[in-house]
Amino acid sequence: MASSKEYLDFILEQLSELESITYRAMMGEYIIYYGGKVIGGIYDDRFLVKPTKSAVAMMPHALKEIPYEGAKEMLLVDDVENKAFLKDLFEAMFGELPAPKKKNK
Repeated sequence: MASSKEYLDFILEQLSELESITYRAMMGEYIIYYGGKVIGGIYDDRFLVKPTKSAVAMMPHALKEIPYEGAKEMLLVDDVENKAFLKDLFEAMFGELPAPKKKNK
């Protein structure tokens, strides 16, 4: 099942207090970037983030879900209504995420 554009728009609105949020559509789902780094995505209308140390610390009871077959587990963000929490979560995770890979030209 692909994710809806409406759910993407809702999540983007919830992240509107952060600068440098972008996304890319990929096979019916959406990859979410913060400051050019992949931070998570929307899969089957579920908002999942990478399980960094800070994300696990901020969401100790979060369900671990697989976004698609063959992928690594990610954390389900269930407090998507809380803009302040999402802002704090993304800011805490940012330093733990790898820098974007350089593309060969």
